[in-house]
Amino acid sequence: MDDADLIPISALQHYLYCPRQCALIHVERQWAENRQTAQGRLLHSRADQPLSERRKGVRAITAMPLVSLELGITGVADVVEFHDSLPFPVEYKRGKPKIHRADEVQLCAQALCLESMFDDAIPQGALFYGQTRRRRDVAFDDDLRALTRDTVIQTRNMIAAGETPLAKYSPGLCNACSLLDLCQPKLLAQGQGVSRWLLKQLAD
Repeated sequence: MDDADLIPISALQHYLYCPRQCALIHVERQWAENRQTAQGRLLHSRADQPLSERRKGVRAITAMPLVSLELGITGVADVVEFHDSLPFPVEYKRGKPKIHRADEVQLCAQALCLESMFDDAIPQGALFYGQTRRRRDVAFDDDLRALTRDTVIQTRNMIAAGETPLAKYSPGLCNACSLLDLCQPKLLAQGQGVSRWLLKQLAD
């Protein structure tokens, strides 16, 4: 697969959180920051610096590039620990564990890349949440692997089609999204349509 056909692992997390958010970022190339994304950026600041260190017999590499040509995905792992030479991915998140599986899919996609790169079966990794200051181990079982592979296909198809899904307002997701003002989910979900919204903006 050509490098231009690779999709970022982060897009999988965006897609499961909200397909429209994913399209705004990865198709329309739009972005905006809010308090949550700024806090997340600060949390990642150390992990974003390439570094290798060893503690208590465990080697840890930060900002490790990842790729799976089979799946056509690429990204950068926050931290990859090596326990007796077996990779163990760790993904840092700002908030707390969620009811959806977007974070788990992002982590599993990293594991699939590592399996391709190191030719090792990786049974688990961990999510570290800044709000709880705790790690949560994630087992890469058959169901999670299948969901991850299916999400890769759905995300790739949406990006390739170059179409942004219509807005569906969900308070729990939309109000925390940094793209809320760009997306206008309340307005578009009410059936007013983009053209009517544009006309109103021009009139104002």
